[in-house]
Amino acid sequence: MIVGGHDHDYERFAPQAPDGTADSKRGIREFVVGTGGKNHRPFGFPKPNSELRDATAFGVLKLTLRPNAFDWQFIPEAGKSFTDSGSGACH
Repeated sequence: MIVGGHDHDYERFAPQAPDGTADSKRGIREFVVGTGGKNHRPFGFPKPNSELRDATAFGVLKLTLRPNAFDWQFIPEAGKSFTDSGSGACH
């Protein structure tokens, strides 16, 4: 899993290989979580493997790490309704 915050938005990518191709068996899931309070930036065209994105809510990404898996949950600021959650396997 890779977590970055370089953009002022939230975006989740499907597991992908280092060259950016989709890889559901051995790929790495990426999250962009730039939702810490600076102004949001508008999105351009979706990048390959982008599954979900939002530029309306500030919030945090809660990660629960286990020996062979992980869970994620985006928790928005009070008054916002955007959320995201799921699970993934480690390999």
